[in-house]
Amino acid sequence: MTWFHSQGRKHLPWQQNKTPYRVWISEIMLQQTQVNTVIPYYQRFMESFPTITHLANAEEDIVLHHWTGLGYYARARNLHKAAKLIIHEHNGQFPENIDDVIALPGIGRSTAGAILSLSLNQHHPILDGNVKRVLARNYLVDGHNGLALFNKILWQLSEQLTPTNDTGFYTQAMMDLGATICTRSKPKCQNCPLQSSCLAFSGDEQANYPQKKPKKKTPEKSTVMIIPRIKTKTSNNVLMEKRPPTGIWGGLWCFHEVSHINDIPNLLARLNLERVSQQALSPFRHTFSHFHLDIQPVLVECKTQDHNTTNAQEINELTNQKWYDLTKKASVGLAASTQKLITLLSKD
Repeated sequence: MTWFHSQGRKHLPWQQNKTPYRVWISEIMLQQTQVNTVIPYYQRFMESFPTITHLANAEEDIVLHHWTGLGYYARARNLHKAAKLIIHEHNGQFPENIDDVIALPGIGRSTAGAILSLSLNQHHPILDGNVKRVLARNYLVDGHNGLALFNKILWQLSEQLTPTNDTGFYTQAMMDLGATICTRSKPKCQNCPLQSSCLAFSGDEQANYPQKKPKKKTPEKSTVMIIPRIKTKTSNNVLMEKRPPTGIWGGLWCFHEVSHINDIPNLLARLNLERVSQQALSPFRHTFSHFHLDIQPVLVECKTQDHNTTNAQEINELTNQKWYDLTKKASVGLAASTQKLITLLSKD
């Protein structure tokens, strides 16, 4: 605690004017994402959705648009769902009971504990990745994050150590210690306030704790991404579809996919489009947390079957189809691969 008051982080955006809502948004954004990356996203998000009501009333596309580039988009969809639940089940007030918080979509025990301890100083332990690393090294706890016994032991330690007074300071101190001192590689042990009690430090075993998960070969998949385009003197329209709400790129706007380039004619027929020409663009790889996806984009210059290319916005009225004008600013949630291709085509 002494170390935190002199060395800890106190000027991050979500540490100012702390409320459960503001801390909740930051904790979700910080999952799997570094602080420096999160800060501008957080600031834009809070400007657009300053309250739970603003977030609940927003269209999902607008929420996902604010998340474009952060990845792990289920986090944004769960935030949106949770905000709606809070409006209907908690009168628009973020719940202050930990079981009610855990019941919200996308919030587990550690995140719930962090929200309530950081914003309301409630006495709850946490166990995020940074805290796991500090505890595993300090007490030489064998195992890795995928093992139930490893997590069980660490939860017990976290419960025993979390003080009933100034819990919020302690929670932030442990997070900061793991993020800035007890880092995954090259920990700054010379600056660590736990140096005298750390068993890993005393045996020079910091690099061995926590142990790494056994590596598995990352699967590789491939797809052909089709970009139907209708270009006029005043517009540059490409056709996209909205993905189903769950699964990869859930709820985001993406280009159509086919398994083989020979499937393009069937896709165009289904979309009532006539091919004028096509061009294979440079392939690229997009890596998810559990597989690699090799993407072959194909740009297909089109016209509609009725040869009317003057108003592409009205060509297809299917609810999950959208003609996107590259000359205008994006306002919907886009998958990273879609954003990459749009940036490329916008330069054309």
